[in-house]
Amino acid sequence: MLTRIDHIGIACRDLDATVEFYRATYGFEVFHSEVNEEQGVREAMLKINETSDGGASYLQLLEPTREDSTVAKWLAKNGEGVHHIAFGTADVDAEAAAIGDKGVRVLYEEPRRGSMGSRITFLHPKDCHGVLTELVTSAPVESPEH
Repeated sequence: MLTRIDHIGIACRDLDATVEFYRATYGFEVFHSEVNEEQGVREAMLKINETSDGGASYLQLLEPTREDSTVAKWLAKNGEGVHHIAFGTADVDAEAAAIGDKGVRVLYEEPRRGSMGSRITFLHPKDCHGVLTELVTSAPVESPEH
């Protein structure tokens, strides 16, 4: 079951300038940043709100770190803007299988590591009305030690 909009991915050419725009314009602050070598991106997650299932909703700003990354290729073709939408789920494997059974192409055979230790996969945009769609299972939240 899909539980929330986990994030909206936005491709940008200059991560620092884009972060500053969202900070100055909307007051959003960086919750997490990292470089994902496998995906070839430097990213910043801007937390928008908490959700009823204990997760959160974010804007994910993505700057390519190399010319052959999918985000770099997407930017060259489309320019800056919304790259994908991601839905949260408690079980990315089961959700991807169920959606795949409905004829939607799942782009990864096995989910991969995503932001903040999450597990992710993508659905083919041609099967989702032109929208690159990501499925995300957040990393478990560690409980505080007592």
